[in-house]
Amino acid sequence: MFSIPEQFSAATKANFDAQLALITALTGKAFESVEKFVDLNMTVAKTSLEESTAAAKQLFSAKDPQEFFSLSAAQAQPNAEKAIAYSRHLATIASSTQAEFTKAAETQIAETNRKVLALIEEVSKNAPAGSENVVALFKTAIGNANASYDHLTKTTKQAVEALEANLSTAVTQISQAAVKAAPRAAKK
Repeated sequence: MFSIPEQFSAATKANFDAQLALITALTGKAFESVEKFVDLNMTVAKTSLEESTAAAKQLFSAKDPQEFFSLSAAQAQPNAEKAIAYSRHLATIASSTQAEFTKAAETQIAETNRKVLALIEEVSKNAPAGSENVVALFKTAIGNANASYDHLTKTTKQAVEALEANLSTAVTQISQAAVKAAPRAAKK
């Protein structure tokens, strides 16, 4: 049988190890996200440079101002669509990273709560007579904290889902506006 200080010491060490594992996992996910972001930007920069060079050559070959403006307008829609696609890709990276962070944190919190409740159960078995009320109060406090965390998590998920839906709607509307505006710009 362990004494209470040894139990708390073991629990503290286990908690520290779990937090270190969580930090390591989150750091790995952060680096993966940065890597995706850098890859995306490098690809966009390379493609943009190639397309800008081709577009400049095409504009310089225009024979009159009318053709120049017509070519300029024709290039506006693909550029708007590419900007929208880039924004969507960034949003996907950010959303994916946020989801992975949330999952890792939820897993860690659930495991920590399980260990804390197990420790409370073990300590309460060895608690002196008459301390049942204190143990019950402590268990209630832990339960209330877990319920508050669950409510906060659900509310945050709903807010993120609403934000993503609004962003998707806005991108769709901008995309549709760009598609409608391009033919009008080409006519001018």
